[in-house]
Amino acid sequence: MSDHYYTRTPGGAHDRRLHESELRGTRFRFMTDSGVFSKTGVDFGSRLLIETMDFAADARVLDVGCGYGPIGLSAAKLAPAGKVTMIDINARAIELARENAQLNGVANARILQSDLYEAVRDERFDVLLTNPPIRAGKETVHRIYEEGAALLTSGGAMWVVIQKKQGAPSTLAKLETLFDNVQEITKDKGYRIFKATK
Repeated sequence: MSDHYYTRTPGGAHDRRLHESELRGTRFRFMTDSGVFSKTGVDFGSRLLIETMDFAADARVLDVGCGYGPIGLSAAKLAPAGKVTMIDINARAIELARENAQLNGVANARILQSDLYEAVRDERFDVLLTNPPIRAGKETVHRIYEEGAALLTSGGAMWVVIQKKQGAPSTLAKLETLFDNVQEITKDKGYRIFKATK
């Protein structure tokens, strides 16, 4: 089976490239590489989540499946008095996210390699952000929702971006079993943004 981004240690040849993106009024530079999600630049779903997500300036934020870092680093700029934790199983993505944090002057983010939540199980967060790894399979994606819900503080919120054709209806149904309040905040080009509040 060939490598894909949901791999602990991608083995493919490197193909490092620098991309520029404007997200929430901030100009970012992102180094990408082969073996990580959306290596050609910030994908539409992540961009939609970044443009929509909303939380306090001092929030404790968890970015699940951070890739090379666009969602988590954007969150760190939006929560200058807060702390952002970024996790991913992919070692190459983690290295890139750390490099990109430095490249963009982000000091309030920590970036950890983690198989699902193993590195943060004893912590609690006000906000959880995820563009879930669809290619990892429905069981893994639903574990992100289930186990993530348990890490949120009372009143905390999980923000999810997902395409309708890649499981938005089942995501909505799953979130509604875990949270009292689930809203579709916006939709665009087949993508849905759900906010589930604890």
